[in-house]
Amino acid sequence: MEYRQLGKSALKVSTLCLGTMNFGPRTSEEESFAIMDDAMEAGINFFDTANQYGGKLGVGTTETIVGKWLTQNPQHREKIVLATKVHQPMSDDVNDRGLSARHIRMACDASLKRLNVDHIDLYQMHHIDRTAPADEIWQAMDQLVSQGKITYVGSSNFPGWKIAQMNERAQVRHSLGLVSEQSLYNLIERRAELEVIPACKEYGLGVITWSPLSGGLLALNDDDGTGRRQSKSIKSAAQSRSDQLTRFGDLCSSIGETATAVALAWLLHQGGVTSNIIGPGSRAQLASVLHVPTMQLSHETLAAIDEIFPRIGTAPEAYAW
Repeated sequence: MEYRQLGKSALKVSTLCLGTMNFGPRTSEEESFAIMDDAMEAGINFFDTANQYGGKLGVGTTETIVGKWLTQNPQHREKIVLATKVHQPMSDDVNDRGLSARHIRMACDASLKRLNVDHIDLYQMHHIDRTAPADEIWQAMDQLVSQGKITYVGSSNFPGWKIAQMNERAQVRHSLGLVSEQSLYNLIERRAELEVIPACKEYGLGVITWSPLSGGLLALNDDDGTGRRQSKSIKSAAQSRSDQLTRFGDLCSSIGETATAVALAWLLHQGGVTSNIIGPGSRAQLASVLHVPTMQLSHETLAAIDEIFPRIGTAPEAYAW
């Protein structure tokens, strides 16, 4: 396994991050436990979850499953970098959502209880809250850090200007600021290259990619028939991009790799990317990508990928001069 420094922090995380969103609604508790066991054995030390995950089983379900696994395997707690998130609605209560200082504090305590841990390594804001002042957010986060309940603060789905704003306010408050941004970024969705990734580089945030396979679209024929690749929306998207995906599949075959592996490896070749969140629904899916961190894509292969999925470039040159 390969490890990279998470932004401006001294923390080192595996370049594959175990995403747990499937745990509960798609993957049984037993299989989820086995996947986490396998991840640990493979050297994955970065686990990502969120308080809202749980789907039809209810919010908090996924954190609870992770917490049960940690309770059964207490020796693993200090070996993993545990990340979770706050922002999404947790009930019908008007204040049980967003990034008010009150909700951040209450949500953190609830996550600690479900995860059965005394601290969260990386506490991420799941989405921008346009009603919450930056100073109010930092007031809550700084308090949680001082109480030992969280160690680092990260963002997710933040635009470039918000990353800049939050870090500028953190500097005034003499806080470390954001150390990571979890962003939608993959071969099909490259708009993060415009301003999000440049902002992360400027302010020292490690980029953690979510949906690196575009919801399974880039997996092509790698899916075992149980994942989202089988959904109507993905099948429709695949039809609209059939030529592009066929060219990509042919390229992957020419270098003897699966489309899944190449799509993940490509991201790790992009400047600023620290880790890819993978969301295996089975042990077999996890095993199939464990070699990705050691993959080296040639300059020719990278150029060919850019021809199939054109680079957007950074702002303003991407659309002006």
